[in-house]
Amino acid sequence: MGEILALVEARLRTALGEPDARAAVTFLGTDRIEVLRFVDGDVVRYATLGMSAQPMADPTAVLADPVKGPRAELVLSVRAGLADTDKVLRPLAVLAASPQVEGVIVAPGGSLEVGEPLWPGAPFSSVLVAEPGGLVEDLELDEPMDPVRFLPLLPMTHNEAAWKRVRGAQELQERWLSNGTDLRDPLRGSVSLD
Repeated sequence: MGEILALVEARLRTALGEPDARAAVTFLGTDRIEVLRFVDGDVVRYATLGMSAQPMADPTAVLADPVKGPRAELVLSVRAGLADTDKVLRPLAVLAASPQVEGVIVAPGGSLEVGEPLWPGAPFSSVLVAEPGGLVEDLELDEPMDPVRFLPLLPMTHNEAAWKRVRGAQELQERWLSNGTDLRDPLRGSVSLD
């Protein structure tokens, strides 16, 4: 486990630079989850470290495979200085612990809900899990382990989350794109969904 996390942190540092802050959260019955903060000009990125220590298991499986299965870490990018986004550390750790706590497999196109604003005053309490590979490349591990994927998180307003449940992730992403939505704006409103 420690060896995998050391490789994951090295990959994050290679892609995002040196973290300027880190915090750790431990939930009862789970492994420790850290959240690292990286500042890149006017963008701040938060990346989890610890979610990939164990593979995500199918909640219907009788016995979880300790080696095989999808592994991931979460990455959230927001514009710096517009909101108190550092308060996202605990909600991000909650999301990263969800495979251990709730037995869910976090994958692109899925939604994750924290039940409260991601940070004070945020119009978002859920995120859309986007496709990996753009910001941080997958980290290949020795066979038979699956690679670690670094999944970008896109904050969704309540209306967007409801619309996504009905229409799907692809249509929501197309709506954001066609409207030129700044998904890094921590104060943005809901995209037009007419």
